Amino acid sequence: MTDALKRLSDEGVAIWLDDLSRKRITSGNLAELIDQQHVVGVTTNPSIFQKAISHGDGYEQQLADLAVRKVTVEEAVRMITTADVRDAADILRPVFDATGGQDGRVSIEVDPRLAHNTPATIAEAKQLAWLVDRPNTLIKIPATKAGLPAITEVIGRGISVNVTLIFSLERYREVMNAYLAGLEKAKAVGLDLSKIQSVASFFVSRVDTEIDKRLDALGTPEAKEARGKAALANARLAYEAYEEVFSSDRWAALDKAQANKQRPLWASTGVKDPAYKDTLYVDDLVAPGTVNTMPEATLEATADHGEIIGDTVRGTYEQARADLDAVAKLGISYDDVVQVLEDEGVEKFAVSWNDLLNSTEAELKRLAPSEG
Repeated sequence: MTDALKRLSDEGVAIWLDDLSRKRITSGNLAELIDQQHVVGVTTNPSIFQKAISHGDGYEQQLADLAVRKVTVEEAVRMITTADVRDAADILRPVFDATGGQDGRVSIEVDPRLAHNTPATIAEAKQLAWLVDRPNTLIKIPATKAGLPAITEVIGRGISVNVTLIFSLERYREVMNAYLAGLEKAKAVGLDLSKIQSVASFFVSRVDTEIDKRLDALGTPEAKEARGKAALANARLAYEAYEEVFSSDRWAALDKAQANKQRPLWASTGVKDPAYKDTLYVDDLVAPGTVNTMPEATLEATADHGEIIGDTVRGTYEQARADLDAVAKLGISYDDVVQVLEDEGVEKFAVSWNDLLNSTEAELKRLAPSEG
């Protein structure tokens, strides 16, 4: 074992685990990852919960209690997921305290079926913050057009947010703008800005998956040469945008009021193509003030053979632009790719949520006491 994870942390990259289950909490595994693998946060999403509850153990007693109470399936799912997030937040509380609230955080997502409904997203975010009732929670809001005003409103109420499903550079700038607008609202009503945190989850591997598929369909030598470069280029240019926004005059005014920068979070960092090294989206996205949320397989791969050689983002912007230009010159539309990915991302989470509702409903029926 190398100590690549420690080197990654030392470079200013916060290591978060992209997974949660009750077994991980109760077995002591999460505490172990925090203690031994430099994990300082946890992200969840509807697909993670669907897998945990459908295939995991540790939920039977709570499901039986919920069945006796005859709660709705929606309420049951929220009771189960918020219980896991609350327990994980308690395990991570020492990290939260030690980092002044920057890390030690657990993310939970609003119902993905609300992704295009601004008022419902705001209401759900407030409800989740109240239900979990831990200062080290992040409420995940998707970066859809309808999500942007919700981000501003929720931040403006002092609730910390993880903005998810960001694929395009233009949308990322809109997300940062929504965050700053939220901080300005919070400041106007006298809230303590130092207590509000946010990360912007910029998705990585899915960009290569979609663009490589289109390059493979072209089948030319130029297309082959362009494979596996777009995702890193996109993420690196996102970091350039982050540096620009958080050195602006607008930011300076908020910085004086003790506001926190919205850190870029590299999401979807598990490598999908076996032709690429399995630590690609960790080794090549090292930059200070970022978060990398990893599935456990990626975390283990990085611990075992990650090559952390320092900052691999700053100084790459010219090459990153050239790599995206090469894809565009082959007739692949960046705007179309990122829109397809956003639509698919929202849809995948909605499908997972519906699967979770269906499997939970089946369990509630199985465990319901017989009448009489």
